Amino acid sequence: MCQHEIASNGWTSMPVDAGVIFGDKPFINEPENLFISEIKFPSDDPVVAKTFDYAKKVLHPAAFNHSMRVYYYGMVIARQQFPEKAAPLSPVTWAVTCLLHDLGTAEENLTATRMSFDLYGGIKALQVLKDFGATIDQAEAAAETIIRHQDLGVDGNITFLGQLIQLATIYDNVGAHPHVQNIGKMIHDNTRAQINEAFPRQKWCPVFADTVRKEISIKPWCHSTHIVDFDKLIEANTLMKQWE
Repeated sequence: MCQHEIASNGWTSMPVDAGVIFGDKPFINEPENLFISEIKFPSDDPVVAKTFDYAKKVLHPAAFNHSMRVYYYGMVIARQQFPEKAAPLSPVTWAVTCLLHDLGTAEENLTATRMSFDLYGGIKALQVLKDFGATIDQAEAAAETIIRHQDLGVDGNITFLGQLIQLATIYDNVGAHPHVQNIGKMIHDNTRAQINEAFPRQKWCPVFADTVRKEISIKPWCHSTHIVDFDKLIEANTLMKQWE
């Protein structure tokens, strides 16, 4: 394995407790309006192109648009809050991770296994990405991130990619974070509006809340129960309400 892959594929270690990173503020650097036209989606990369088409085919349309919003939210957070880590990060690795992070919620996958959706989704994404031509390190970085993307906690460390997807997904799903005060202020209001308008929510919060309830009903042991009352938190998302 090449040493540079640690930074480019987001393996850099950081605390899993986002509260340690941000302290009593919702940002390290006050966010500025960033136009999404300034953020390139690497659609010209063959691995991303194949993953994009695959995700669009298997995911619920609202889940696909959520995945795209997560890509842009994450890029904004990375550039503005973690510029030193963002600089070497591969947009390709981040893109395929975002596109597949909810792969386990796809209808064909949710009931195909007794495994939790995030764990099964990560394992499945590992093979999918290898089949699509991703490097082993890239595929493994995405898989670990997907497996741990609901693993919110306060003890130990996580990869930069893992922390980034936790921040971006909970921002879109809940609009609040258990350890980051006023996370809505982490991204400029105008940037948030642009991203929601570019990738309509299609009632994502009700759709995802129903998915969580379905998973818990058929898999009461699932990892989604790690976030207490997750379905209710999703439905109470006031940050994104105007776009639902």
